[in-house]
Amino acid sequence: MQETDYDVIVVGAGFAGIACARTLAQHGARVCVVDRKRDLGERIHTTGILVAEALLHPCLAGLPAAQIRAVPHVRLYAPNLRSVRLAAPDYRFYTTDTPALMRWLGDGLVERGITLRLGTPFRDAERTGDRWRLPGIGRARWLVGADGATSRVAMRLGLGRVDQWLYGVEHEFDGVALREPDALHCFISKHYAPGYIGWVAQTPTGVQAGLARRHTPGSPVVPDIDGFLRHTAVMTGLSAPGRPDSIRAGLIPCGGPVHAWQRDGVVLVGDAAGMVSPVTAGGIHAGLRHGSAVGEALACRLQCPDAGDIPVVTRAVPGFRTKRALRWAFDHAQFDGPFDLALRTPFMRLVAERLYFHRRGHVVPAPDVSPSMD
Repeated sequence: MQETDYDVIVVGAGFAGIACARTLAQHGARVCVVDRKRDLGERIHTTGILVAEALLHPCLAGLPAAQIRAVPHVRLYAPNLRSVRLAAPDYRFYTTDTPALMRWLGDGLVERGITLRLGTPFRDAERTGDRWRLPGIGRARWLVGADGATSRVAMRLGLGRVDQWLYGVEHEFDGVALREPDALHCFISKHYAPGYIGWVAQTPTGVQAGLARRHTPGSPVVPDIDGFLRHTAVMTGLSAPGRPDSIRAGLIPCGGPVHAWQRDGVVLVGDAAGMVSPVTAGGIHAGLRHGSAVGEALACRLQCPDAGDIPVVTRAVPGFRTKRALRWAFDHAQFDGPFDLALRTPFMRLVAERLYFHRRGHVVPAPDVSPSMD
């Protein structure tokens, strides 16, 4: 296949890679996005839960209303299944049909003149002068690794690599309804989710249920999602959901940003750079922000090619200091008994509201979405 010259080649068509590519294209850069998947809706590893801020990102402007569902509050469960309802004024979480969303985002790349090459895995890259050459793909001044938590770009080119993980599994059940559909149901349980939580939520097409736990490399232990669903059925109403219509599973970074996420014309973004909250494991909004910020910085570098190395995008590289401390505490001091006793206390409510809503009473304007075409 003929190789083409580009300004930037982005490896990985996830949220961060797409945001980076779109930002670059807005500045007139010639961009190619490659992804090993032949269909951006297949083998999804990302959960379908969005914070309200994510829907305010330009990449999601015009998202069809039929692809999202507002979830106005959180119901947090202690290990004994007692619960407390959490909410913030005018704040919403959103669930989505993730495969449909990724296909929609991919179509948006093509509409903006960005080259999208699916079924094209990254195998290696070689430096030739001031450009990177990807055999069978093309040459570019900058290479962006947006290929996920186990980034092959980082591994091959000697950049920082994620080394702390959660392992998550999510099942989707089409056409099923929850007993309380307007809540994001979150379950604390050291037995089922050591180091993280379980969750159940209503989606535009049914129900998604997930479970994640701290992961040790080489460990064969995976989340017991079937046992978790049986344990929580009395609260969710999912007593016999049947076989899942789709399953997502994979590693989730939880150690904060990697130390070396850029060098010699290579930049990591999103999960590949560890841009995921160590506590909540939320990576979609962080990935969109980081991808766009890196795209802006690269566009600047392309306009001023003699100005040296790409500057660090400090505002888009959070330190997660507080959340990394909470991650340590969750890993070393998670006990079911104290959570059972403390869940309904004002202190625990305050901590939970700050984790879920960033600050108590924080208001986020409702996003604009285009009307459903159904």
